[in-house]
Amino acid sequence: MATKKSEITRDKIVSMYMKHKLENAEKPKSVYQFAKENDFEEKQFYSFFGTLESIEKEIYKLFFENTVQLIQKDANYNTYDMKSKMLSFYFTFFEILSANRSYVVMSLKEDKNQLKNLIQLSSLRSEFKKYVAEIITDEERIQFEKLQNFQEKAIQESAWIQLLVTLKFWLEDKSPAFEKTDIFIEKSVKLSFELMNTTPLDSLIDFGKFLFKEKTQKN
Repeated sequence: MATKKSEITRDKIVSMYMKHKLENAEKPKSVYQFAKENDFEEKQFYSFFGTLESIEKEIYKLFFENTVQLIQKDANYNTYDMKSKMLSFYFTFFEILSANRSYVVMSLKEDKNQLKNLIQLSSLRSEFKKYVAEIITDEERIQFEKLQNFQEKAIQESAWIQLLVTLKFWLEDKSPAFEKTDIFIEKSVKLSFELMNTTPLDSLIDFGKFLFKEKTQKN
């Protein structure tokens, strides 16, 4: 009696793809090869994805979605201000990245052209900017509007740049349990909010000392 094949889902295809890259240190040669080696029909792939490259974007989007699902399980989450929600997001997001570090490092350092590597983050960028817009509270919106030339899109874009900077720091972090990334997150998020509130001096000095210490230790 023939064994019934397990149902192919979006998440299963993503897992298969990550496993292939980790075990072969390269992408599948084609959708046909990828489907054949994982014992499912090529047409099933196209029910979820248009290309192999679209899976790479989906992986980082899934990391984001899993992060939001986890932090929203906290009963107190809805009572947090924007800064606390952002910290919660960062710590959870980088825990998920750390659990998948081998794949993340491989994928983001795969091409010598860094811009090609960053294309994988395009879906993450869209979702993260939406998230930032959603967590701006009325109180914070009023505070931001006191600043000249305030634009919500500028807040979203600066938050995205901050996430990229933190991601770069994490990729280079060799400390146990990536504890230096945790420090970086605390200081950078605190600084970004104090900059928006136009009272940055103490945090700017503190963050600057941390970066200087890291730089001198690496050299």
